[in-house]
Amino acid sequence: MARTVATNTTVDLETLLDFLRPRHHLVLTTSRRDGRPQTSPVTGGVDEQGRIVISTYPERAKVANARRDPQVSVLALSDDFDGPWVQVDGECEVIDMPEAAEALVDYYRCISGEHPDWDEYRQAMREQGKSLLRITPTHWGPIATGGFPARLA
Repeated sequence: MARTVATNTTVDLETLLDFLRPRHHLVLTTSRRDGRPQTSPVTGGVDEQGRIVISTYPERAKVANARRDPQVSVLALSDDFDGPWVQVDGECEVIDMPEAAEALVDYYRCISGEHPDWDEYRQAMREQGKSLLRITPTHWGPIATGGFPARLA
């Protein structure tokens, strides 16, 4: 049986965004006050301006961490755990209600498409007091796949 060779493909921003758009399983890494990493599995998308967007609540540790230190990292995984992945580093902006309402509409659209009742959705987001994390990519690694080094394949 042939062994799978690990890959690392360097990409430009547009190719990165094309890779990210269909992938919604992310791991967000922020920095705790003492500098240790804090990771959170999240659902996210890419908005029309090419920013990674994540819906959350203002009380979450990831929000407090991002407010204090906006430098974050996102690991984007494929639905198939053994599929390609990429780490994206960026600058995170925290948007709270009421400003977050329209940004949350954009978040929903980039993940799920059109909602049957946008007024109902906006009201639910206001009632829940949701926040949005909006991450502008500044650096990213290659799109990678696991496997053996080529010398062992």
